[in-house]
Amino acid sequence: MYAVIDDRGRQYRATTGEKLTLDRSIADVGATIELPVLLLASDAGVQVGAPYVAGAKAVCKVIDHPRGEKITIGKYKRRKRNMKRRGFRHAHTVVEIVSIG
Repeated sequence: MYAVIDDRGRQYRATTGEKLTLDRSIADVGATIELPVLLLASDAGVQVGAPYVAGAKAVCKVIDHPRGEKITIGKYKRRKRNMKRRGFRHAHTVVEIVSIG
């Protein structure tokens, strides 16, 4: 059984017990959040929502708030002796899918 869940405009395929890396959320570590389900597939068949499956929620537990790898951005203009460098690290939230249904 798996589900396609929606988190602020992004879709993720999830199964029970799986860990997902989402964009940073404001939930504290150890908190439980509920995400809406767009598609629910099981042995019985597939349910597609319009836009969400009625009565279906994915319950997730927040595990950690890590940051991604550093991305270095460099801009160079020839003959100007101008080199600009900038770094960026994306903020993530790691959640574990407790239940779907």
